Amino acid sequence: PLADVVSLTFGGPIFVTLGSIFFLSEKVGIRRWSAVIVGFVGMLMIVKPAYDDLNIYYIYPIIFCIFFACVALSIRSLSSTEPNYRIALYFSLLSMIVGLATLPFGWVMPSKFELFLLIFTGIIGSVANILLTVSLRIAEASLVTPTKYLNLVFAILFGYFIWGEIPKILTLLGAGLIIISSIIIFIRENKLKKQINTPRV
Repeated sequence: PLADVVSLTFGGPIFVTLGSIFFLSEKVGIRRWSAVIVGFVGMLMIVKPAYDDLNIYYIYPIIFCIFFACVALSIRSLSSTEPNYRIALYFSLLSMIVGLATLPFGWVMPSKFELFLLIFTGIIGSVANILLTVSLRIAEASLVTPTKYLNLVFAILFGYFIWGEIPKILTLLGAGLIIISSIIIFIRENKLKKQINTPRV
């Protein structure tokens, strides 16, 4: 199910939070840590049924999480000196080169409709990358990345309306924890910003 597949990638914020401490010297408070952990627990609730069929391919989501953290931390670091379009351009070019490197491993010529979907995916992905770059320029990496948990909501909706997939009870409960964790992070960040911006009399 799409919801289960997407949820496997939700370990990314944990790696980003750890990386932001060691590589970006960001300060992460106990409340934000707690919120990230709550989201991670929600992820474990979702994937628990899947571990009955555990195999070597489960290493791929972990690899994704590591590279996701590298991307987020790199963008955060580069955003202080490089413009958004340049970061997005080089990211897209690197992704294209890595993608082309897979040609010898089973290239299949897409149909016209499949080619349209590929181009559409590329455009949407590029726009998303620019928006991610802007958000990481404005906010801390450990704050931005937990909002990735909201992907699960869209995965559940798309899985249901496109493929007729009905999410498990554990998936819904885990999604609830994930959403709660994101809300906690946003509320905490807003309070901190108000305290910083409140003029002293």
